[in-house]
Amino acid sequence: ASMQEEKLSKRAHVAPLEDGDQPERETFLQQKDGGTSPQFTDFEGKTSFGMSVFNLSNAIMGSGILGLSYAMSNTGIVLFLVLLTCIAGLSCYSVHLLLCSAGVVGIRAYEQLGLRAFGHPGKILAAVVITLHNIGAMSSYLFIIKSELPLVIQAFLGQTSNSHDWFMNGNYLIIIVSVCIILPLALMRHLGYLGYTSGFSLSCMLFFLSAVIYKKFNISCPLQTFGNTSVSHVVPDDSCTTKYVTVNQETAYTIPILAFAFVCHPEVLPIYTELSNPTRRRMQNIGNVSILGMFSMYFFTAIFGYLTFYARPPRKNTEAELLHTYSEVDPLDTLVLCVRVAVLVAVTLTVPVVLFPIRRAVLQLLFPGKFNWLRHTCIALCLLFVVNLLVILVPNIRDIFGITGATTAPSLIFILPGLFYLRIVPTNQEPLTSRPKIQAACFTALGLIFMTTSLTFVGLDWTSGETPRLGGH
Repeated sequence: ASMQEEKLSKRAHVAPLEDGDQPERETFLQQKDGGTSPQFTDFEGKTSFGMSVFNLSNAIMGSGILGLSYAMSNTGIVLFLVLLTCIAGLSCYSVHLLLCSAGVVGIRAYEQLGLRAFGHPGKILAAVVITLHNIGAMSSYLFIIKSELPLVIQAFLGQTSNSHDWFMNGNYLIIIVSVCIILPLALMRHLGYLGYTSGFSLSCMLFFLSAVIYKKFNISCPLQTFGNTSVSHVVPDDSCTTKYVTVNQETAYTIPILAFAFVCHPEVLPIYTELSNPTRRRMQNIGNVSILGMFSMYFFTAIFGYLTFYARPPRKNTEAELLHTYSEVDPLDTLVLCVRVAVLVAVTLTVPVVLFPIRRAVLQLLFPGKFNWLRHTCIALCLLFVVNLLVILVPNIRDIFGITGATTAPSLIFILPGLFYLRIVPTNQEPLTSRPKIQAACFTALGLIFMTTSLTFVGLDWTSGETPRLGGH
């Protein structure tokens, strides 16, 4: 046998199987035309369990955390906790379906599962859904820049009210940041050190959570403070009362926001590939630990943010982007300013990281072949132009969370993993009438129900025109 064959043989036997694990099929390393060259994986994974948890947690964590307090203000604590638990549990089950499907055919790439399940249309569908979701994520990051950067400039200038200067206009600022910072980073041929920004982003969000908890005990209700001036408002008696279960027109955004906050599924299989001693149970435990950790972080962020502002006057309730809400309490607050700067740096550096897989997917679908600088640059410019246009036209980050969380998020978490499992797992191993296949079918149907109802209610909210657009610039 050749050296490479010996290497592949060792790779196939490197990990002892744990109880209950199915051995990976010999086709784990997909062959091209019967040759010995591996198509997807040609190295032995060396990432530890702890680092894999860290990487998957980074994949889960994103801008969705800023909308959770708003979601809780429109559901109440108990209903929010029930929905958060359901979405987290279903996300764990979704990871299970992906790992089972990948183990059967030896594929560890989301788009390739689509190819294996439905042929070339399946690959295109998976790539398009992932691309649209990443565009939604980029839009949410740029919306945070649009919303928060003017407030940072305002604080540094010592102003306590909005001015009409051009450098305080969020639309101009996102164009400047996109051209001067994001575009040069996006034009790099390889990610390089940009990959480490995910760790910095997670640290910023932990800092954000600490600040939310601290401010809960420093902001009174219903008294608001602007600088050194205390201003009292005539408020309803129940404005600072904790709601345990409540339903209103904006409750429709809760499930999309939660779904958006838990999407990490395209990254599960690459992390599995790089895992040392990879077994399905080991990777499932990584997914469970990561989702449980983010569940805890999300709940604490939501409840302390909600208990700070409630249905705080003069607004109807907590704003869709929590960090923006603090500006109406004290625009010059030093701690909130530090959090703003940290979050702004994190999201600015994350945009190129999210842009890379979008461009790679577009290049693979439309221009497979050698690297070309002109195409590399043009796609980055077009993507940034489209995303900037979206952010300028969309009045509220809630709308980005709503439409992305109602379309691409249910597709990536519920619909596609369920369909992959139904199509890929052989019927002689699990008949269509078996319990796992029925569960997967119900899971897929649940995703379709979530998508349909969420889109319906979000559409009704948009067309009714009754709900004011909160938090927009």
